[in-house]
Amino acid sequence: MVVRVAVAGASGYAGGEVLRLLLAHPEVEIGALTGNSNAGQLLGSLQPHLVPLAGRTLQATTPDVLAGQGRRHDVVFLALPHGQSAAVAAQLGEDVLVIDMGADHRLQDAADWDRFYGAPHAGTWPYGLPELPGARAALKGTRRIAVPGCFPTAVSLALYPAYQAQLAEPEAVIVAATGTSGAGKALKPHLLGAEVMGSVTPYGVGGGHRHTPEMVQNLSPLAGTKVSVSFTPHLVPMARGILATCSAKALPGTTGASLRSAYEKAFADEPFVHLLPEGRWPSTKSVHGSNAVHVQVAHDESAGRIIAVSAIDNLTKGTAGGAVQSMNIALGIPEELGLSTIGTAP
Repeated sequence: MVVRVAVAGASGYAGGEVLRLLLAHPEVEIGALTGNSNAGQLLGSLQPHLVPLAGRTLQATTPDVLAGQGRRHDVVFLALPHGQSAAVAAQLGEDVLVIDMGADHRLQDAADWDRFYGAPHAGTWPYGLPELPGARAALKGTRRIAVPGCFPTAVSLALYPAYQAQLAEPEAVIVAATGTSGAGKALKPHLLGAEVMGSVTPYGVGGGHRHTPEMVQNLSPLAGTKVSVSFTPHLVPMARGILATCSAKALPGTTGASLRSAYEKAFADEPFVHLLPEGRWPSTKSVHGSNAVHVQVAHDESAGRIIAVSAIDNLTKGTAGGAVQSMNIALGIPEELGLSTIGTAP
């Protein structure tokens, strides 16, 4: 089986990462590459690490180009800014697998979308986080996929086993550190090296981060009631990675043993989620460049709280890797194709 793929937004971080993964996918042929503001430029001038594609010219992001113009694309990845995917996707045929790596189709609640994005809600697509209960079944055979946000990926996988096992109260406090690539490739003064190096800065404080409603959406069905989420991200001086420290009050009767058992059961058959041995904690370096998720959990008896920590590469499992993994499931090919759990060191 050979799958022909187009990537819109190939000049950005997410587009470049999905191309890096697709180049290693044994059943993918890479077709059109688009980038509106960079149309006409060689990809190698913008993504020099993608050597096999360096001589390819970026095209304008139009329905005709993404459809295939004579040679049909089976899959289209939309690595576009939030709010831009819906209009493009609406012009693509229902027989094409469209994978939105932006936020346009993630949220179920139109009011949440309006509050955080301030635009008409484009509707909700099957959610590309296969590890969540029921997600794989929804992805099989679908022709539309909404890739999760990077923070919701890290947080949902850290906490969902505790809620699924009914061990945690429906309130969660999350502090997460992330690198600068999560803000995209566009030039921003606060992301200059001189501003970031040697400094840690919180942002989106007090419920202002756009990924908060997505976390609530993922965790609430498992808890059986709405989960309140207090989320504070921190920008740290690294290029990529997320370390999410998640805490929730433990329900009466929760023990360290019952907590560990719930996480072992939840992740036993997951190819990309690795529950670390007791006493060992996740680090972003360990998952750098991989589709792996490293998780550890502990019961703080003195505080009566559950502490779950996860590490992901925000560009891989948090974006492009999750997209490729979901594509594989939707097309009925092995889920692990083109993806690795092996990070880089040192």
